[in-house]
Amino acid sequence: MKNLREIITDAEKKKVAVGHFNVSDLVTLKAILAAAAELNLPVIIGLSEGERDFVGVETAAALVKSYRGEYNIPIYLNADHTYSLDKVKDAVEAGFDAVIFDGAKLPLEDNIARTKEAVSYVKSVRPEVIVEGELGYIGTSSEVLNAVPIGVAMGENLTTPEDAARFVKETGIDLLAPAVGNIHGMFKDIPEPHLDISRIKEIRAAAGVPLVLHGGSGTSDQDFVAAIEAGVSLIHINTEIRVAWRKGIEQALRENPEEVAPYKLMGAAFQNVHDVVVARLRLFNRLN
Repeated sequence: MKNLREIITDAEKKKVAVGHFNVSDLVTLKAILAAAAELNLPVIIGLSEGERDFVGVETAAALVKSYRGEYNIPIYLNADHTYSLDKVKDAVEAGFDAVIFDGAKLPLEDNIARTKEAVSYVKSVRPEVIVEGELGYIGTSSEVLNAVPIGVAMGENLTTPEDAARFVKETGIDLLAPAVGNIHGMFKDIPEPHLDISRIKEIRAAAGVPLVLHGGSGTSDQDFVAAIEAGVSLIHINTEIRVAWRKGIEQALRENPEEVAPYKLMGAAFQNVHDVVVARLRLFNRLN
């Protein structure tokens, strides 16, 4: 099996993007892996700090290791949005393939210093682990929103190519997640923002490392395709699959009001998540 670095390099060459999907339960995990296996595509499973606290760092690593053999496809594990060096260490020691140190809310100098510290640690103990840094605050919650969160980078506050180049050079990160009009979560009653495609292209040229698009849920297909063409090689989806999961559970409870066996109520949630992931993977890999 190729390592994650090779998978991302291949994606860049082919002008496609690797799909990254977050999990916090077994149903979502199995639905994502079934979709990836159906299309015979690599996939990254992500867990935020909150999701890791719920599932367990060691448990998540053991599950992914087991499913690699069962599904016979490239499956990778990422410690999504990690805010402390201790949490970085936990994920690296557990066997995660990648980790994101998220200092996006910090002043630039502090973000550089703390991200550099994380990179130095990871490369000293497991140099094969990919380290991603985030530059530009895009919110933190994968939920349905009624308004733009306070402090989110918009307009002139989006990540600049100059800051991106400096950030990569001084931290030594392998991947960069910039703020380019993307926002974590999905909007309920207002239009989704458009990505700044020209800025993505400029940042990729200046940064010199592959770009990651966070907050992909709700983004238009046209923006996804243009972003990949401009230099995005990895795309995160979380809120969309959470919404799909919930709708499936609600449907099952309506249709089976007397059922108490959890596994018998999970079929619609599994199918809904599977369908979202298939659609996204097909789009990201130009299979539509």
